[in-house]
Amino acid sequence: MSTSVPRRALPAAILATATALLMTACGSSSLPAVNGPGGASDSGAYQRVLDKAPVADPAEIPEGSLMATIKARGQLIVGGTDTAAVFSLTDPMTGKTSGFDAGLAAMLAKYITGRTNMKLVQVQVANREALLQNGAVDTVFATYTINAKRAQVVGFAGPYYSSGDAILVKKADNSITKVADLNARKVCTESSSTAAQDVKEHAPSAELVLFDTNSECVQAVQQGRADAYVLDQAILLGDAYREPDKVKVVGQPFTTEPYGIGLSLNHPEMKTFVNNWLKKIEADGEWAALWQATVGAVLPGPVPAPPAIGSVAGS
Repeated sequence: MSTSVPRRALPAAILATATALLMTACGSSSLPAVNGPGGASDSGAYQRVLDKAPVADPAEIPEGSLMATIKARGQLIVGGTDTAAVFSLTDPMTGKTSGFDAGLAAMLAKYITGRTNMKLVQVQVANREALLQNGAVDTVFATYTINAKRAQVVGFAGPYYSSGDAILVKKADNSITKVADLNARKVCTESSSTAAQDVKEHAPSAELVLFDTNSECVQAVQQGRADAYVLDQAILLGDAYREPDKVKVVGQPFTTEPYGIGLSLNHPEMKTFVNNWLKKIEADGEWAALWQATVGAVLPGPVPAPPAIGSVAGS
């Protein structure tokens, strides 16, 4: 078990990105030149992970499979976001996207095509399933919680990471420290997220307010239109890192949220392929190295053990 990257090692690149965040439209993102949020600023830990990422044996990509289509295209089309600090954040100065989800997507693109070349299509919680079903994207990397209901329309590889719902409040607010404190408060979360049901279950008298995006929820808290924001701890830590003087994350996660890689049910061979790839990068240490270069740079503690593939309902 390795230790996480020291906080002093966080590079200037993520500081600039976090303070100058700019939303962009969907577009192509070729990642080999990224110096992402990890490692020492002069060591390029994130880049080294991508450089060392494996490439599939040709026998793993049979003719007629979705993987063969992607390889012939030379580009993986990924549903994701460019505004989630630590997981998938685009630097407005360079146009490069980096983070744990972005890095995994780039590594999968390389495994299939030999290059970390992908096209990032912006998704929201409400449209991820539709984009997979109509073939607009090959896969979704978007801190996508696996559950049995979603698995009726989405094929989930993984889980590849486990987080949990936590609470974000204004920096000066000390009245909310645990989920029970949300009762009788105005609480926001992303529409169609699993967090909405979690709030109803754990704080039944909370007034729930729904927004489409993470940034809208953070703004609602900052502006006093909501007392708290509930979503996965990993996402909220990124928000708090980006706005350290305005918001903070309080308490401990009160749910378990296993993240999966969204895939179309029309291509079961792709799920098998992606699960085998996950097992390989976990066994070879690439998963841990990417975690250290991204999530581990802002979340103290040792590298966690990745959850067992297929270990949750819907995977």
